[in-house]
Amino acid sequence: MAERIHLIGICGTAMATLAALLKRRGFDVRGSDQNVYPPMSDFLAAEGIPAASGYAAENIAADVDLVVVGNAISRGNPELEAVLERKLRYCSLPEAVRDRFLWGARSVVLAGTHGKTTTTSLTGWLLTHGGADPTVLVGGIALNFGESGSSYRVGAGREFVIEGDEYDTAFFDKGPKFLHYLPRIVVLKNIEFDHADIYPDLESLKVSFRRLINIVPAAGLIVAGVDSPVVRELIPGAFSQVATVGIESGDWGAAAGA
Repeated sequence: MAERIHLIGICGTAMATLAALLKRRGFDVRGSDQNVYPPMSDFLAAEGIPAASGYAAENIAADVDLVVVGNAISRGNPELEAVLERKLRYCSLPEAVRDRFLWGARSVVLAGTHGKTTTTSLTGWLLTHGGADPTVLVGGIALNFGESGSSYRVGAGREFVIEGDEYDTAFFDKGPKFLHYLPRIVVLKNIEFDHADIYPDLESLKVSFRRLINIVPAAGLIVAGVDSPVVRELIPGAFSQVATVGIESGDWGAAAGA
């Protein structure tokens, strides 16, 4: 019998995408959200994933094996309270992605302040077009995947291309999501102060990116956008191989056009 997984906050783009990936891997998937409406309600319906509208303890069925808790969910949510009271297995979205998909994959993590979704989509498409047959998880709709676009692609290759978000992970894990993604390759585009609700200043944001740089294995690769002063500052701390890229600078350079 397939493992049954319930996602609290299933209508977030990343959560709905995870639900679809889990279903494609053979799990019995369901979920709930405060408001279930298009476009994600249409996406979930097309994927055949039931989503309850509104949070209620009764949505956590007796036969659920695992609950994935979205990062917008906090104490007081009736479903979360039921999970804690019943001592059910639960995890965050990044933990679910790591444990169900990444241990046997070659993770390609796209990180930085700006342009992650676009660059994740481009990387996934280039690897697909090049025959690598990757799995891709995008934080938006990529028009190259499917007739009307999709936020994911399931492939048979080893590469797993994922958008690496520096925002916090869950109510019980305030570290950045990307630290869960077991990066083999990191594309570090740019770093500027962002997410002032969880990072008080640029220095605290740098700590998260230093931690990301520090977990790339020695035989891995960081593609560093050296047009960013903060990336240039942090990249000497890498233990992995580094390739620099920029506009008319770096190991790989793009020429500014008219």
